[in-house]
Amino acid sequence: MSAIVWIAVASLAAWCWLLLCQGFFWRTDVRLPPRRSPGDWPSVCVVVPARDEAAVLPASLPSLLAQDYPGRAEIVLVDDGSTDGTGELARELSRRHAGLPLTVDSPGEPPAGWTGKLWAVRHGIALARARDPEYLLLTDADIAHAPDSLRELVAAARTGGFDVVSQMARLRVESLWERLVVPAFVYFFAQLYPFRRIGRRGSRTAAAAGGCVLLRADMAERAGIPDAIRHAVIDDVALARAVKRAGGHVWLGLADRVDSVRPYPRLHDLWRMVSRSAYAQLRHSPPLLLGTVAGLALVYLVPPAAVVAGAVTGSTATAVAGAPAWAVMAATYLPMLRYYRQPLWLAPLLPFTALLYLLMTVDSAVQHYRGRGAAWKGRTYARPQVRPDEG
Repeated sequence: MSAIVWIAVASLAAWCWLLLCQGFFWRTDVRLPPRRSPGDWPSVCVVVPARDEAAVLPASLPSLLAQDYPGRAEIVLVDDGSTDGTGELARELSRRHAGLPLTVDSPGEPPAGWTGKLWAVRHGIALARARDPEYLLLTDADIAHAPDSLRELVAAARTGGFDVVSQMARLRVESLWERLVVPAFVYFFAQLYPFRRIGRRGSRTAAAAGGCVLLRADMAERAGIPDAIRHAVIDDVALARAVKRAGGHVWLGLADRVDSVRPYPRLHDLWRMVSRSAYAQLRHSPPLLLGTVAGLALVYLVPPAAVVAGAVTGSTATAVAGAPAWAVMAATYLPMLRYYRQPLWLAPLLPFTALLYLLMTVDSAVQHYRGRGAAWKGRTYARPQVRPDEG
């Protein structure tokens, strides 16, 4: 057999392994675990880091203010140097909608060694601790919550004995590029961090979704959050790892009624979202970058390339070797497309989207070595340092 046939066979073998041995990552039925209402509802403080978020706050903050929570709950919004009136808008929305009490405060510029979002989170947690809550809900300024979201998160944490309960918010999918890129973003994340493994006691797999993280306050203190992860670019994954290192129990799944209202209408917007942290995910390692590029090419690009090559050259063996891998790939993508309510004909286009992600990852590395580093809301951090134990 020719080399392309052997490579296509290797790709099919990789897909068989992913299908059966990677925590059934492709399934989308990992939602909030079974839960019951606690006898006494613990106090919660909601911490919202916000930097230049005036465009999305009217669609997100009212949903937090309107939380139907039986216990004591309040919101701390940390206005991290916004120039668009984020803080004043938050106060106005609180006056207009009433609901949960809202405190707006600013932390000042972050010191060396801190990423901006985590510095804002640190300030918010410090303010929250003065209220002595049992739980902290860390949620981004672009996340809209259903009225019972906080109630359901707390009930799940109490019932399951979880120190972290995190839901991956459903991202907006309206523009053409969002339809192509966003479901794949969650699909690839689940492939890296299979949700079933994260929630299993004793498993080393750890991740959270930064848009919605319910965290026990005493566990945050025990794990040193956020100080222990102050340099982290991918702060949600670092948080989950810190909690697991401290002996905590973490759960992550897909959300039903927790939604991001942030639009990504252009490819440029999505490209920036992915490339800002892709190389950090690879620990800024050139060998890992090369391995990732090779792996993406083998798993996602080889199957359609083999089918096309077989059709062009008339080689049935080449086409037959690539077609099953492409079919398995598309089949594993279907549940995510259904979750995002997208047309199923997008499934065979996953190789094209994977190529985009490959290029975004390479661009992330290029930007890193140009000294631009990662960024949060316009604040750039050149060459962030990652400790070896966070790999």
